[in-house]
Amino acid sequence: MIDTQTGFEVHGVRGRFNAAFFGTIGPLLERDLRPHKQRVFADLPRTVVELGAGVGANLGYLPPGSTLVAVEPNVPMHRRLRAAAERHGVHLDLRDRVAEHIDLPDQSVDTVISSLVLCTVADPAEVLAEIRRILRPGGTYRFVEHVVAQAGTPTRTLQRVLRRPWAWTFEGCSCERDLAGALRGAGFARLDLEPYRLHTPFVPFNTQLAGVAHA
Repeated sequence: MIDTQTGFEVHGVRGRFNAAFFGTIGPLLERDLRPHKQRVFADLPRTVVELGAGVGANLGYLPPGSTLVAVEPNVPMHRRLRAAAERHGVHLDLRDRVAEHIDLPDQSVDTVISSLVLCTVADPAEVLAEIRRILRPGGTYRFVEHVVAQAGTPTRTLQRVLRRPWAWTFEGCSCERDLAGALRGAGFARLDLEPYRLHTPFVPFNTQLAGVAHA
């Protein structure tokens, strides 16, 4: 069922499964992602907008007392997200919306962050346009995302074979998105990109991209 207010497909089974999955597996994934997050999420300002805040995996990178404007349409995630914000001493401003329609004014934000989110959005180009719209000149979009593997590699073959069950299980997640290309076409003033590879049992997820896009 599509929530008419948020535009997000609410699925009773997948929503609860993903909230439980990332609540349980998240710390293991964080171990591998932490060095990259520490680099791109360094010195965050006191107010940050996060797209797809999930169950709060990135709250530890915000200083205590900060405000997180969390754009998270998956309601089953909200309980864990609120609890995590309270544990980290972060004020949570929770927006139950999709990232294609962020309810913030133009040029009102210094920093937007995301991790493992652009794979799930319906229209990455529209989301990147929204990020540019709300960022002030000189603001930054900081991200850690998983991306399509190089053509002809075993990982790319596996991504292609598993595309449908993977997308169904993880609420539309695609392992086949060229986010570097999308970012280059989005009109940012400057891009700092770092492709890298994880070594986890979730092979389609292992090709990654971290970086900072400057408005």
